[in-house]
Amino acid sequence: MTQLAAISLADPINLVAKRLSQSFTQTGFAIVSDHGIDHALIARAQLAMEAFFALPDNVKRAYHQSGQGGARGYTPFGMEQAKDAAIHDLKEFWHVGRDVPAGDPLATSMPPNIWPSEVPDFRAASEALFAAFEQAGARLLEAIALGLGLKSGFFMPSVANGNSVLRYLHYPPLHDAPQGAIRAAPHEDINTITLLLGAEEAGLELLSRDGAWVPVQPLQGAMAVNIGDMLQRLTAGRLPSTTHRVVNPAGEAAQRSRYSMPFFLHFRSDYLIDPIFDGGEPPITADNYLQERLREIKLA
Repeated sequence: MTQLAAISLADPINLVAKRLSQSFTQTGFAIVSDHGIDHALIARAQLAMEAFFALPDNVKRAYHQSGQGGARGYTPFGMEQAKDAAIHDLKEFWHVGRDVPAGDPLATSMPPNIWPSEVPDFRAASEALFAAFEQAGARLLEAIALGLGLKSGFFMPSVANGNSVLRYLHYPPLHDAPQGAIRAAPHEDINTITLLLGAEEAGLELLSRDGAWVPVQPLQGAMAVNIGDMLQRLTAGRLPSTTHRVVNPAGEAAQRSRYSMPFFLHFRSDYLIDPIFDGGEPPITADNYLQERLREIKLA
């Protein structure tokens, strides 16, 4: 039976490394508590997110940035489609990324953020949450490096000014959903690691090594963490990127919205993903890899 490890980031780093390594190797996922992100900040960002998604559709669509692959601002309902899926996902979302100075070489792959004027606290809450996610991510990467037998700071240069993205995700009530559509079709994440808040409600499932769908349902306030394709590629598959999905609820839950806040921690755009173990695929820059995958999911 697949069992997700429950790990406290407050434990000694060597213990965190050991337990993360075991869980990631077996499932690609782990449940992480004591992550250091203040609960009041999470609640504040939640309010800002819900306020934005409650705006009229025409107001939200004014914040859609065409030609960016959804990198910043609003992506309307029905636009994202999982690789090899026949129909779009039942979701809408907003992306917050890193702002870099004009003229910075990385600015070509990291456009400026935009902010909805209708929600006054949206920017401040989002920037604070982005920074808090980065701190938690740095602690996780330190443990992952140790679990791989590398120096604790191995990943730090690879994610300095990384192309990370905070996603505010809204799954609307399931009124008149197209036949066969679900909230998020089976997929793997593109990035390095994903840190997810808001998965307490049933729906998120991972595909186990024996082909069974296993619920991923953290306790209140904990986060689900999973390996992305970029880290799988860098480690030549030692850390697997696991297929997962968000299924449609039944009954009363189908008539209410579901919200979550994933943080897609990315390498810096110019980082060369060159496998550190034998048996890997050819080197590729993080940005080139990202663009390939965005085309597959119909966002570029």
